[in-house]
Amino acid sequence: MFEQLAIPIIQAPMLGATTQTIAVAVSKTGALGSFAAAGSSAEQIIETIKAIRAATDRPFAVNLFVLDPVDPPPAMVAEAMARLALWRERYGLPAQSIPNSWAQAFAPQFAALIEAAPPAASFTFGCLRADQAQALKARGTYVIGTATSVTEARHWADIGADAICAQGIEAGGHRGTFLKSVDESAIGTMALVPTIRQAVDLPVIAAGGIMDGKGIAAALMLGADAVQLGSAFLLSDEATVSAPWRRAIETAPDDPTRLTRAISGRFARGIDNEFMAAMRPVEDVIPPYPIQNALTQELRAAAAKAGSPDVLSLWAGQAIKLARKGAAADIVADLWAQTQSELRERSKTFLNR
Repeated sequence: MFEQLAIPIIQAPMLGATTQTIAVAVSKTGALGSFAAAGSSAEQIIETIKAIRAATDRPFAVNLFVLDPVDPPPAMVAEAMARLALWRERYGLPAQSIPNSWAQAFAPQFAALIEAAPPAASFTFGCLRADQAQALKARGTYVIGTATSVTEARHWADIGADAICAQGIEAGGHRGTFLKSVDESAIGTMALVPTIRQAVDLPVIAAGGIMDGKGIAAALMLGADAVQLGSAFLLSDEATVSAPWRRAIETAPDDPTRLTRAISGRFARGIDNEFMAAMRPVEDVIPPYPIQNALTQELRAAAAKAGSPDVLSLWAGQAIKLARKGAAADIVADLWAQTQSELRERSKTFLNR
């Protein structure tokens, strides 16, 4: 896969912040664009893959969350809804009702991937079975598994993945952790990439805290075969972040992010806000993803409509202060030019010592 890329940069599949438009724009540069399909139905996934193929002949990736069906206890749901009641009143929402579904079902989504056979597919929140990975590979799809620890990387290698996306603790958005606790998997990108590289004989993608050419060069020097950037594209022209989310990024103070379960029920990194702070005392009893995520969805939509960042999922990585505006293609070109310049300069410096 990576030998097909003129630029070893992957645009992270950020659900809620991107659409197929940015995937096409990035892939056309010779880098790898990604479509975040976790919120799409099987039919939407098939149609979107067709549309991306019609727009570019370059490789692209499709990302899914590996989720099991959930059937939460009624008492858990009632307690969670009660915690959200005052926030709903703030934005003029009526008393909450239980959602018709908690999330898109993974099984039909996965079947759609098999049918549509995108060039690459990446997965997070869990791990595929060996037969699932083999079914994708038989269709010509390159399988990328997200790991936040060496243990998870070994697990992906054991089921036959083609590459590992090493997600450092610096990364914005949801943690891909699925075997150990988040605390046990809070490993920085600089430590995670070489230790996974040593442990498994697979290509490694570095993700987390990489925002410029220096970061890309450093990741490649650590042994990464490619780098995945998400926060670097949040202010791009093609990003679909809401107006208050964009303002929060543009006006973020130094070191603005933290991990939280408050918004979705799964640990994720975002810019701190009122809701995150208020929920910290009860974070341990918040229902897991996708239950909390579904329960806060209407509230977050109302806040975005009102222009308020107070309860939004302001997902962003630790280096969000380095985000820049512009077309996604221009951002890729600039990043790669910076990287090449940095690698040349470092080579000259070391060779002349």
